[in-house]
Amino acid sequence: MIDILKELWLFLRVRKKLWMTPIIMVMMILGGLLVLAQGSVVAPFIYTLF
Repeated sequence: MIDILKELWLFLRVRKKLWMTPIIMVMMILGGLLVLAQGSVVAPFIYTLF
């Protein structure tokens, strides 16, 4: 996992695409939130956000 993040960071830095960093971070947070809430009791409350 660390290697993937390191490689992504190097790609963004070399290609001057640092403006994509916040977009990727938000997508990762939302994806993680949905995965964690999939079987949780909190799921109905999280799905009301969307």
